[in-house]
Amino acid sequence: MPNIKSAKKRVAVTEKKNSQNKMIKSAVKTAIRKYNETLASGDVEAAEKMLPSVSSAIDSAASKGILHKNNAANKKSALAKRLNAAKARAAAE
Repeated sequence: MPNIKSAKKRVAVTEKKNSQNKMIKSAVKTAIRKYNETLASGDVEAAEKMLPSVSSAIDSAASKGILHKNNAANKKSALAKRLNAAKARAAAE
C-alpha cells in the first residue's frame, strides 16, 4: 500500500479509470453478443438495423483508447462479414 500522497492518488485514479474502462468494454461485448444472437436466430433485418449501433459502440471504445483502432476495425469487419454471409444464405433460400 502506498504511503506517499501522490502514489495514493494514482491508485485511486487508476482504480476509477479501470472500472470505467471495464464498463465500456463490457458494453461493447454485450452489444456484439446481442448482434450475434440476433444473426444466429435468423433475423437478418433486425441484425442489419443493429449493425450501426454496434459499430458506434466499438468506435466509441476505440476513440477512448479502450480498444486499439485496428482491433476495432477488425471487429467491425467481422460483424459486417457475418451479416453479408447471412444475407447471402437468406437470398439463396
